[in-house]
Formats: sequence, C-alpha cells, structure tokens
Amino acid sequence: MSMEASEEILWRHLLDLPYFRAMVRAVEDKFYQGLDLPGPVLDLGCGDGHFASVAFERPLDVGLDPWWGPLLEAKSRGAYCTYVCSDGARVPFEDGYFASVVSNSVLEHIPHIDAVIQEIARVIRPGGRFVFCAPNHRFPQLLLGTQTFQQLGLKGAAGWYADLFQRISRHHHCDSFPVWQERLARYGFEIERHWDYFSARDLHWMEVGHALGLPNLVSKKLIGRWVPVRSRAALVISWLITRRVFHNPISAEGVYSFYITRRAGGDSSA
Repeated sequence: MSMEASEEILWRHLLDLPYFRAMVRAVEDKFYQGLDLPGPVLDLGCGDGHFASVAFERPLDVGLDPWWGPLLEAKSRGAYCTYVCSDGARVPFEDGYFASVVSNSVLEHIPHIDAVIQEIARVIRPGGRFVFCAPNHRFPQLLLGTQTFQQLGLKGAAGWYADLFQRISRHHHCDSFPVWQERLARYGFEIERHWDYFSARDLHWMEVGHALGLPNLVSKKLIGRWVPVRSRAALVISWLITRRVFHNPISAEGVYSFYITRRAGGDSSA
C-alpha cells in the first residue's frame, strides 16, 4: 500500500471522529485491508456502522447490535445488508450460517463474554474466520494517570484512577493472551495470528484526548457530528498527533490486541 493510500485510511476516520478515537480505529482499519473474510459476514456489536462503512469495500451481510439508536445510524450509512437488534448471546440465525464474524473493539464491553463467544461458535461454520480486537491486560496498568500516581507512591489513587477510566470506557474486562487462548479453545477456536499494538505513549495521547473531547461531544449532541468542521486544514493538528502511531502501531508492550482465529473443523486453507 502506498503512503498516499495509507494516509487516506487515516483521514477517513479523522474527518468523522475525535482524534483519540480516530487514531485507534484507523490503525484497526489498516489491519483489515487485504484480510480474507468470506461471506456471509456478521459484524457483532456493529454500533453506528461508521467503522464498517469506511473499512470495507462493500456492505457486510449482517450488522448486529443490542441498541436501535446506533443501528438506525448504521442503516443511514448503508453499512450492512441486514440490521438485527439483538444481544450477542442470542444471534437469530441458524447453526453455521456465517462464514466470517468480526467484532471490532466490542467484546471488552460485554459482561457475559463467554455466552457471546459460545454463540459465535454456534453461528459460524467449521473453518469460519472470527476476527476481533480488544484492549488487553496492560491497558489499565499503563494509563498515564495510573503511572503518575504510582510514581508518586500513591498506589490507592493509582488503582482508583484505573478503575475510574475502565468505568468511563465501559470496560468489563481487559484480557491477556493466555486468557483469550483458553477461552477461545473452550469454544472450538484456534488462534491463527495475533499481535499487540498501541504503546503506552500512544495510550497517553488517547487518554488526554478523552479529557479534551467535550467539544466533540457537544458537537455530536447539537449537530449530529463528532467533528463540526470536516476540513483537513482544520484537522491538521489531529493529523500530526495521530499519523506517527498510525504508521507504526505494532508494539510488543501494546495495550490492544488483534486476533485472527478460525473455528476448528473446516479447511484451514480456505
């Protein structure tokens, strides 16, 4: 992929999202490019459909989310062929219906995660590909606020801050590779590849963005857009902040993990 084409991926997120969300979503968008996802494809926890509408060349087959509001927004974007309002533990499709399932930064928000993984295993055919990403165990530990309090010797405050940011982010769990490996194996999934991304420094930039994101929230409430002025000139500072991590996202100590897995029992060469 050329540098110019790669930068377009970053811009298609910066023009619609606050920079602290765009910097993560753009990186994940780049990970999906060239990844084979045979149809029909289920996007579990599709939300407002923005990610799918810009990351994939064609509408995905099914977008599923437990809330109608985001689904209606996804429909306005034409992100999916079919829209389903349902809990991820109750997917209204027959066994083995889907050839691929994706879930982008969703699973960490689900308290009943095992029931959802079990349901994904039911609706995906043997050999089907399940691709997802989520924050890992390093996320709460490497937050800027957590590290600052720890350096000051305030361990109680460090734990309080980590818990607070997890609640603000609606994270029910941030799991390590061994936890995911055991959980996935329990329901018949094999990990083909995985990698960690987003260093502590990148997390700190995102963390600061959360604190400075009130104008974006006001814009969303008032005019329905996170970014009030969709101009590259107006967003040049956001571009300068995010392009470094966008072009160099992989980190052995990254706070997010990307997983490419396959349901056991099919042709692994598919």
